[in-house]
Amino acid sequence: MKKQADKKITEETQQIGIRELYAEDAVAADLKVFGRRSDPFTRRGFLSGLGAMGALLGGEIVFGRYMPAGLIPAAFAETTEAFTIPGKHPGLTILNDRPLNAETPVHLLDDAITPADKLFVRNNGIPPVNPDPQSWSLTIDGESVLKSKTYSIAELKAKFETVSYQLTLECGGNGRSEFNPPAKGNQWGNGAVGCPKWTGVRLADVLNDCGTKSDAVYVAYHGADTHISGAPDKEPISRGVPIAKALQQESMIAWALNDEDIPLMNGYPLRMVIGGWPASTSGKWLERISIRNKVHDGAKMLGHAYRVPCEPVAPGSTVLDEDMCIIHQMPVKSLVTYPKSGLSHKLDKPLAVRGHAWAGDAAIDSVYTSIDFGQSWQQAKLNTAVNHNAWQRWLQQVSFPKKGYYELWVRATDTNGHSQPMVLPGWNPKGYLNNACHRIAIKVV
Repeated sequence: MKKQADKKITEETQQIGIRELYAEDAVAADLKVFGRRSDPFTRRGFLSGLGAMGALLGGEIVFGRYMPAGLIPAAFAETTEAFTIPGKHPGLTILNDRPLNAETPVHLLDDAITPADKLFVRNNGIPPVNPDPQSWSLTIDGESVLKSKTYSIAELKAKFETVSYQLTLECGGNGRSEFNPPAKGNQWGNGAVGCPKWTGVRLADVLNDCGTKSDAVYVAYHGADTHISGAPDKEPISRGVPIAKALQQESMIAWALNDEDIPLMNGYPLRMVIGGWPASTSGKWLERISIRNKVHDGAKMLGHAYRVPCEPVAPGSTVLDEDMCIIHQMPVKSLVTYPKSGLSHKLDKPLAVRGHAWAGDAAIDSVYTSIDFGQSWQQAKLNTAVNHNAWQRWLQQVSFPKKGYYELWVRATDTNGHSQPMVLPGWNPKGYLNNACHRIAIKVV
């Protein structure tokens, strides 16, 4: 099914990538690839094109009358490009090699606790070479610190309580590849997320040991990575969080991931871990933390970096810097981690499916699945989180009415009443915060 479809797409699109083709004009792409005309107002494809699309997919598209036009079928949406990073699973997908960025295919995120080798890599600069934990130090400074101090890792371990939390880290641009018009930056699919167990000390304990002035507003990090230009006076990234988030008990300075050293590409030997907020707030190769008396103005804090329009804008709009707001907590989101998209399944038995859901600083209230493109939803079993800012496991048994092609969609709602959009959330210039429903392809035979 997949090989035949790939050949058809290649021929019809004259070597253009399917995501690029759909980004140019999703409605026209339906006609070019599948011979299906679409109504741009209702976003529904005419039934005449469903037979052609079904032939490519290897079977009738059951509930195809509900399939939104301009939507790349989930069977074609997965990439097969792979590469190898020392210490990482060979199935990770490379997005950029300088700086190195790699995402985890969603089916490799099925573990309840994300293994170190399956945690995505998001670098803004070049990591330090052979960092030595014995000589590593962390300095606390800034306008709003009462007493600046420097700690070795051994001193952090001896002076403060050691804690462990399972915390969800997700790149702010996770899902960027689905936005139209396309946004610049690494074209993440849905795999720039993970929820391993982190061990270290509470950030609050270290800040309190130094003391904070009453005018403290922000806590910012500085790492040992170097700018890709090689310029010693440039930081590749220096971000942070408001003081209230820094003082939450789950906000950490960590030296271990799943009871072992943090992998080099994930921040060894020391990093901040701020669960539920963009992973860019969790500074790697941590050397210095500044307590600021204003919103931090470091690298990747200004302009459009990790910001979205304060008010909704039309797709493709130009937005002024002053009309952009800093991203704080990540939105409600969920994934299907089992089975892998493209599964062939026998009609006569239910299919066990599962995945994870998370919601920034909130908890998940409910998770639902759909096999008819969102026309109806069935509630899944939902496990409680092991701690605040950890993702939650969901499980479901799905039955299919007849043979054919299906898409399984998953949708979560958090305890604040926020629910995932079915297709795409509001467009923004940098392609952040895509929390559209995840979907996988299933062929029932």
